[in-house]
Amino acid sequence: MALVNTKKMFEMAYKNGYAIGAFNVNNMEITQGIIEAVAQEKAPLILQVSRGAREYASNSWLKAMIDVAVRENPDIPIAIHLDHGDTFKTCKEFITDGFTSVMIDASSKPYEDNIALTKEVVDYAHKHNVVVEAELGQLGGIEEDIVGVGHDDISKHLCDPEQVQDFVKRTNVDSLAVAIGTSHGAYKFKKEPKLAFDILEEIGKRLPGFPLVMHGSSSVLKEFKDLINKYGGKMPDAMGVPEEAITRASKMGVCKVNIDTDLRMALTAKIRQIFAEKPNEFDPRKYLGPARDAIREMVKHKLHVLGCAGKAKECS
Repeated sequence: MALVNTKKMFEMAYKNGYAIGAFNVNNMEITQGIIEAVAQEKAPLILQVSRGAREYASNSWLKAMIDVAVRENPDIPIAIHLDHGDTFKTCKEFITDGFTSVMIDASSKPYEDNIALTKEVVDYAHKHNVVVEAELGQLGGIEEDIVGVGHDDISKHLCDPEQVQDFVKRTNVDSLAVAIGTSHGAYKFKKEPKLAFDILEEIGKRLPGFPLVMHGSSSVLKEFKDLINKYGGKMPDAMGVPEEAITRASKMGVCKVNIDTDLRMALTAKIRQIFAEKPNEFDPRKYLGPARDAIREMVKHKLHVLGCAGKAKECS
């Protein structure tokens, strides 16, 4: 199966009450671990490339790895998505490079400027059968060079349900990332968050059938946090989005859930463990291989949290 866009995925996810995992890729081991997981669980997949990933590995290398994954897994529908594109030029470059989905994030701009830039990207992307995600409201935390609002201000920057219909109508965007209290990074919250499910419910009433997206949705899994800290790390205050909240959101119109931090933590935890237990080890294959395995098992777990395990066929 060739690369696909997310239209069919989101249609089926919305209809049947689950979400598609959107996993950020940065190198070969991360990509392989994700692909092995979805192949084993027969799940649809969105692979995301951020600006930081592009600077680290370059688009050509990342796209080549994804092309191999697509070729070797013909029964798995795979979309390739630009995460947090911030300009029309960037989105256009990724569309030219063969991406099937792009995000234009103008959420930090005034409302009318957000609409104008989003519409410009949508008009261009749709001519090339590429779908577009936009964002309303602002998340907290930090992800690479994406700086959100402070922890104490998250509640002041949630998505306004009264804007969603106007925004979607005027931009013709295909999906919408809505700020409902999630946050980027590993240190998302000072205490367990209470997501704004009332806002999510109200948006669903105003935009029935329209796919929503959750950013900042890694759970900062305890097993990896504990392993990192056991072997020299210092992440005692790391806290993420509870998995039960993610499952609940996936039944309320959230069709795409972004996961990045959990991938990094799984990789780092396993490498730290091997370095501590085998200090003489210097063969990268002996620590990157197990790290890849850790990513695979974590992603398999997430696919069941999201409810998309076993859904590859219906999304094809």
